[in-house]
Amino acid sequence: MLLFLSITGIFLSLILLYFNAKKYTSTIYLSLFFLFISLYGFYQYILLYSKSVTLISLFLFNLSVAGSPVYLIGPMLFWYTRSVLTDDAKLKRSDFWHFIPAVIFFISALPNSFVPWHEKVEAAETVIHDQSYIMIYKATLLSEIFSSVTIFITRLFLVLGYTIWSIGLFINYLVKKKSSAVLSKQQFMRKWLCYLLGFMLILVVSQMALVIKSFEMHFSTVFFTFNIIRVVSVVGLLGLLISPFFFPTILYGLPRMSKTNETKPSFYSFESDYLQSIGKKSDSVMEELQLYLEPDCNLAFFSKQINIPAHHLSYYFREVKKQRFNDFRNEWRINHAKALIQEGKANEITLEAIGTLSGFSSRNAFITDFKKLEGESPGTYAARFN
Repeated sequence: MLLFLSITGIFLSLILLYFNAKKYTSTIYLSLFFLFISLYGFYQYILLYSKSVTLISLFLFNLSVAGSPVYLIGPMLFWYTRSVLTDDAKLKRSDFWHFIPAVIFFISALPNSFVPWHEKVEAAETVIHDQSYIMIYKATLLSEIFSSVTIFITRLFLVLGYTIWSIGLFINYLVKKKSSAVLSKQQFMRKWLCYLLGFMLILVVSQMALVIKSFEMHFSTVFFTFNIIRVVSVVGLLGLLISPFFFPTILYGLPRMSKTNETKPSFYSFESDYLQSIGKKSDSVMEELQLYLEPDCNLAFFSKQINIPAHHLSYYFREVKKQRFNDFRNEWRINHAKALIQEGKANEITLEAIGTLSGFSSRNAFITDFKKLEGESPGTYAARFN
């Protein structure tokens, strides 16, 4: 489960970056937040569940690179929350001190990267046979000063601090109505931040309890078999990773549309107006330019012609119109073929030629799609007009 959720989180971060990074800088913080959370889960899987000497050795060998991003989970969450509330994603000079914990850990763990490989393999084999070895293994220079449990719990305390800070910032904006200029125009954002910060709080608190309990029980295998704390932790992580899929504006970056009213000042309406505009533009372009007559009229081609991102079109047809783009296109093609038949073209040329003139690449495709939409074959339909 942990491995699956970690891979899902990495995939989610890539989706957010691909669809949003160019237009919405704040989403970069969110995608990195999900990436670092997922990497942390993946590291846990490697150390506690993988039983792979190679993976554990690689993790220990590259601990400076692998462990440092954990200290950036909190800052990314805070910067994202702040950028959403203030509508300003730029970092300030004072923000660079947030990198200090990650830099300290990186420097302290860097010498560990030069330890001979065979020593890493021996340590990995020891961890596999006795997970309590994690408690005494000195992976960084910090281990010479602090105990392992202190290092593990401190990084989670840091994430908890940033989570509480982000929640406090959100509540402060709501209470003082500072966010009215931003959130009043995008009501979904209130709910989204509640889900994001709520699930994050559940996850980090349960992780802290899990780490403390693990050290108390010396990483007993019985403890890892089933525990209510683990269940709560999985719920927090699962909710965190699933929630963006219920907010397409966050996931796909559907933009706001500006509208002007003669008696009222300009205002922004978001997802619904934008999706309606996609439908109107799709119909008007099909009618005026007859793009459906092009044999290579697929979603990518259509997207380029009407200047709307393909993933926005895909979302519109799937969630709003409840049909595939190909079915939408074929409706226009078949209506065109019907118009040709009604004009008497079936008496002059073959039905196959009518299908070709309507944009179909083959006779079989024309007959199949015609039957699917009209409930009868083109020949039966044409017989009525002979």
